[in-house]
Amino acid sequence: MSAAVTIHPTAIVDPRAELGAGTVVGPYCIIDGPVALGADCWLQHHVTLCGPTMAGARNKFYAYSSIGQQTQDLKYAGEPTYLEIGNENTFREFCTVNRSTSADGKTRVGSCGNFLAYSHIGHDCIVGDAVIFSNNGTLAGHVQVGDHAIMGGLTAVHQFCRIGAFAITGGCSKIVQDVPPFMIADGNPAEIRGINLVGLERNGFAPESVKLIKEAFRLLYRSKMNTRQALEAVQQQLPATPEITQIVEFISATERGITR
Repeated sequence: MSAAVTIHPTAIVDPRAELGAGTVVGPYCIIDGPVALGADCWLQHHVTLCGPTMAGARNKFYAYSSIGQQTQDLKYAGEPTYLEIGNENTFREFCTVNRSTSADGKTRVGSCGNFLAYSHIGHDCIVGDAVIFSNNGTLAGHVQVGDHAIMGGLTAVHQFCRIGAFAITGGCSKIVQDVPPFMIADGNPAEIRGINLVGLERNGFAPESVKLIKEAFRLLYRSKMNTRQALEAVQQQLPATPEITQIVEFISATERGITR
């Protein structure tokens, strides 16, 4: 027998909303429009969810988070736009996530993310799994963030930038170009300081894989070659392991250039 949905009498829930079994809607929450939540979600109090939004199971929304509000893009023409969220995310106090700007796009957030107070995900962003946004980590529109990336507190990311998987940004960093996978970016404007060694070790990367990532970093950032030459050297001198292939493909696809 499935658990009942619990809705506090002060909450306002749109009749179009679909709430999964075991979901708890706390005091003074507002669910506005077609919002679909999976099982066992939890809304603390004073949470606002706007639709069209779909979120999976076991998501937690803390006080005053505002999820699924319309885009802040001035090009928005008023049509229905979309937000999709995976499972088991935590959105702490005052987090904001905006829907896409147009009906043919979506803002997407993966699963198992931890979004701390005042963090912001702008319209049309694509955020991967198991990410951490420290307080006030902020994404402009159309930003992509890879799996297991960590955004330092007060990091601001320019629109259309990409943050690679397992990358980390330092506190108060200004990101205006892509940050390749496995790297540490820090500063205003940000520079690449090294590889995310602690993150790689905590996530079980083999010593040989870490060694190759270090060598790729040396060629890209400590040689006298430009980015194109360094990327060719990485391809010629290093084996095509999954990590090296990921670095090469990420940099090859850059449109804004990579953080140096």
